[in-house]
Parts: sequence; C-alpha cells; structure tokens
Amino acid sequence: MRGAVFLPAAGRCAARATPHTIRIPRRQILEAFLVSLGIVALAEIGDKTQLLALVLAARYRRPVPVILGILVATLANHALAAWLGAGVAAALGPQALRWILGLSFLAMAAWTLIPDKLEKEKPQSARLGAFAATLVAFFLVEMGDKTQIATAALAARYASIAAVVAGTTLGMMLADVPAVYFGERILRRVPAKTVRRVAAASFALLGALALLDIG
Repeated sequence: MRGAVFLPAAGRCAARATPHTIRIPRRQILEAFLVSLGIVALAEIGDKTQLLALVLAARYRRPVPVILGILVATLANHALAAWLGAGVAAALGPQALRWILGLSFLAMAAWTLIPDKLEKEKPQSARLGAFAATLVAFFLVEMGDKTQIATAALAARYASIAAVVAGTTLGMMLADVPAVYFGERILRRVPAKTVRRVAAASFALLGALALLDIG
C-alpha cells in the first residue's frame, strides 16, 4: 500500500475501483494539489473576493485578523464545495461526468475573462470585529463565485478532496494576502487582463482534457 492512500471513491476513477475505496497514487494527489493551487491563484486575481479583501483591509487596518478570517472562511467554503463536487462525481457515471466536467471547465474559462466588480457592501454590525466580519463577508461572497465552483469541479475531477481544498485555499491566500498588506499598489503592478487570459486558458485546457478523457 506504500505510495497511496485510500479515500471515498469519486470522479472518473470510481468506475475502476471498488464501490467503497479507491487507491490514489501520491503523484495524482500532488497533481490535484498543484493544479488546484495554480488555477485558483490565477482566477482570484481581480475576483470580487480579492476586491473584498482590499475593502476589509482598508476598513479595519488590522491585517492579521483579516487574513485569518479569509483563511477560515475559504477553508469552510471550499471544503463544502469539494464535498458536494465529489458527491456528484460519485453519483454520476464516468461518461456523464466527463461531459459535465469538460463543459463546466470551458464555461469557467469564458467566465474568467469577464472582470469582476464588487457589489456595494452591506454594512457589518458594529459588534463584529475584523476577524468575524471578514469570515462572514468572505464566506457569503464566495458562495456561487467562480473559485468556489472551480473547487467543486476540481474535486469531481480528482479523487482527493483534501488535496483540492488545500490547493484552492493556498491559491486564495497567495492572491489575497498581498492585497491585504499592500492594497491597490500591488494590484496596479499585476497585469490583470493577462492573468485572466492565462487562467482562462488553464480552465480551457482542463475542459479539453476532461472531454478527451486524458490525464
């Protein structure tokens, strides 16, 4: 059993394993982590949650509680998304899953090219501190966001929920922590349009690989 772990069956690999367990090579776990990290880090540039990080950092002037709020909210939100994605993958046949994943990733590619705008933020209760306000705001804004949907799709694509959640969460932090500390200065130095194009190309590649049943 060395070099592999056993997790609940999910995704395309489920058809090749027993109904209850699936042998996941560590190489595939590493791939799930790295792909999830890269995809979400790119997709988060200019995303509304990154814009929210800017707003919260400017409001509270306390970067550590804001960053901790982002971390906890992202872990909770993405764990839920990944669990749902893996559950859907386990319930579908491999052929249906292949088409759903392929088309979903292609749709994400198109969505990523559209710049996000943060809707007018509702005032937080004065009783909420920086950590609690960030946690609540981030969790709610992330619902239905492209990074959450990407997490669900990646969890359906790969069998390791833990690797996907770890990768997407780290990707979010890599994009949002500099925004909290350096604000708009760092965003002005990042070519957002180019980053969006790279992220879109990455989603499109994942979609093509899923449709061709490669990888």
